[in-house]
Amino acid sequence: MALKRTMKKKIIKKFQTHEKDTGSPEVQVGLLTKKVDEVTKHLKEHKKDNSARRGLLANVARRRKLLTYLKMNKPEAYQKTIDVLDLKK
Repeated sequence: MALKRTMKKKIIKKFQTHEKDTGSPEVQVGLLTKKVDEVTKHLKEHKKDNSARRGLLANVARRRKLLTYLKMNKPEAYQKTIDVLDLKK
């Protein structure tokens, strides 16, 4: 369930910290959140797709680790990212 190139560019543009930033934690969290949303929609329709469920759990864990890193090292970026993505604290 790869993201389309245009969607990926929009998300990167929204969260990047400078012009050529494509890999900062903020950008990665934004991309992972979009992936999680898409896989969640898929799983609502295909309840027995366990490989997709496993991938979803892996992406959620990766996003959680990145958010923990942001919270520890860049609290203002963490708060901004959580507010924009409307995630729980």
